[in-house]
Amino acid sequence: MSITEQLVEDLKSAMKAQDEVTKGAIRLIRAAVKNAEIEKGRELDDEGALDVLARMAKQHRDSIAAYRQHGREDLAAQEEAELAVVSRYLPEQMGEDEIRALAQQVVTELGASGPGDRGKVMGRLMPQLKGRADGNAVNRIVGELLGQGA
Repeated sequence: MSITEQLVEDLKSAMKAQDEVTKGAIRLIRAAVKNAEIEKGRELDDEGALDVLARMAKQHRDSIAAYRQHGREDLAAQEEAELAVVSRYLPEQMGEDEIRALAQQVVTELGASGPGDRGKVMGRLMPQLKGRADGNAVNRIVGELLGQGA
């Protein structure tokens, strides 16, 4: 079953269960996928839908941090609930140790030696981690490996 089909089924289940948070989050996801389809002029496959979901997850994480910084726990809690729904459709996230091992392998392959090589390392690494790791965490780890804090 594709992600879009799964979203339709889960929306039906959320409506029957009167789960307002899940229902609202799935509707937001479906709208974002639909907007991406309109923008691209074609239906998205699972990979395209995963790109949309990964962007949404990042937006939710950024919003949570901003709300907490400004003392708005109520809004942060709402964002966390929506992030939990979005995360159901993303592949399992990699741990920091797994990211570090893969980043070290890429650094070694490229012979990267300093902060100036960060772009090359990130360019090779991010397609391998697509949807499975937070870009900020990857950037921080690559910075540490290249001898520069992120």
